[in-house]
Amino acid sequence: MTRKITAIVLTAGMVMLCSCRFNQPQGRQDSIYRKIDAPSSHAFLGADYSAGQIVIVSDDGQIVWKHPARGVQDVWMLPNGNILYNEVTAAREITIDKKVVWEYEIEPPDEMHSCQPLDNGNYLVAVSGRCVLLEVEPSGNIAKEIKLQTVNINKPHAQMRQVRKLANGNYLVGHYPFDIAREYDSRGTIVSEIKTGSGIFGPVELPDGHLLMACGDAHKLIEYDAERNIVWQLNENDLPGNPLRFVAGVQRLPNGNTVICNWSGHGYSGKQPHIFEVTPDKKVVWQIFDNQQFKAFSHVQMLNPNGKVTKADLVH
Repeated sequence: MTRKITAIVLTAGMVMLCSCRFNQPQGRQDSIYRKIDAPSSHAFLGADYSAGQIVIVSDDGQIVWKHPARGVQDVWMLPNGNILYNEVTAAREITIDKKVVWEYEIEPPDEMHSCQPLDNGNYLVAVSGRCVLLEVEPSGNIAKEIKLQTVNINKPHAQMRQVRKLANGNYLVGHYPFDIAREYDSRGTIVSEIKTGSGIFGPVELPDGHLLMACGDAHKLIEYDAERNIVWQLNENDLPGNPLRFVAGVQRLPNGNTVICNWSGHGYSGKQPHIFEVTPDKKVVWQIFDNQQFKAFSHVQMLNPNGKVTKADLVH
C-alpha cells in the first residue's frame, strides 16, 4: 500500500470565513428551513453523504458554497476558515477557495470514515481495513499509530465509523456495525466499552465530560455522564411524525438543545427531515427537509452567524 501526503504552508493572508466571498449558485434559492417555533437563523456546514457533497448554508437558508466529497462522513470548519473533511480514501483540508492545503490518502480496499483536528495542530484519521488510528502532523509525518481490534478483518466497511480523541488522551471508536463503542489508550489497549445497539455511528465528548452516542441503526441517541450512566435518551418514536432512522452526526448547542442528522439512506430517503434541533424535553424546534438539493446528511456543524469558528465550536 502506498500513501500520498501533501502539506502546504498557509500564508498570513489566509482570510476568515466571515470575510470570504462565496460563489453563489445561479438563481435564488428558497429557504430550506421548516420553522416550527423558533427563528430560522441557523448557518451550518453539512456533509451530505448520499449526494457526495459538502455544503455551507447561510443563516437565511441559502446554499452559499458547495464542494464534491465522495463518501463524506466527517466535516469541520476550522478557526482559520478552512474545512477539514474525509472522503472514502482520503482526508483533506481545503480553503474556501477550494485549494488543498493538506491531505492524507489511502488505497482501496482500505476506507476512511472519520477525521478530527487535534489541539496540537495534528490530524486524527481512522483507517478501516488496516483498522488503525493515525495522528498525522501537518508535515505529513505519522506522530502516532494505534492498532484497533476487530473481528471484521477482511471487511473494511464494517469496522468503524466515527472516532474522537478524548480529553484524557484516549480514543473512542464507534465500531460499526456492532453494538459497541470502545475506548482505547495510545497503545491500542481497550480501556472500556459501551454497548448501545446495532449499527453504532459514533461519539461526541461534551465539555462537562458527558458523551453523546449516536447509535446509528439502533435508532436512538444516548447521553452518558462522566461515569457512563445514562442521563438522557432519545428513542426511535419519541418525536411524533419524525422517527429516528440511522442516527448519525450530532452536536450539542450552547442552549442545551441537540442537532441531529437523521440519515435516511437505509430505505427512508426522501420521507422525512434530514436534520433537526430537539430540546431536552424532546420538542423539535426546527428542521431541514429539502429533497431537491440534498439526499442524506451524515454530519453537521452549526456555525455562528458571523461565520467565525472558535475552539469551542469544534465539539461535534
